[in-house]
Amino acid sequence: MTTKSIRILIAKPGLDGHDRGAKVVAIALRDAGFEVIYTGLHQTVDQIFDTALEEDVDVIGLSILSGAHLPIAEKLMAKLNQTGMNDKIVLIGGNIPERDIPSLKALGVAGIFPTGSSFDEIALFIQGKTLKVS
Repeated sequence: MTTKSIRILIAKPGLDGHDRGAKVVAIALRDAGFEVIYTGLHQTVDQIFDTALEEDVDVIGLSILSGAHLPIAEKLMAKLNQTGMNDKIVLIGGNIPERDIPSLKALGVAGIFPTGSSFDEIALFIQGKTLKVS
């Protein structure tokens, strides 16, 4: 798969200490041709926002296993909207119950990838979304 230089931030917000999945997704996206910035564990929404701004990313991917996906997404999306950065494509992956997907989409989250989603599915989704924005 060939891609233009699409910059993706992968972040682990909150107190969730399990980052193996986030690292595997980051590596898979890098191998698919994307430029990936991984922030590490225990990031606040403000830290994620600041890194997205500093790194001028196209995509913000959050890996959340803690169950706090709704309040984290709400806070991030509000900050992006308030600062005019709502052109960023926001993705959330991890332990996301099916019942929460409509709420996340209503907040403006572009893609939700529950545990077990394929790397190809994620990469193709990003490629498709960024082509529409370009």
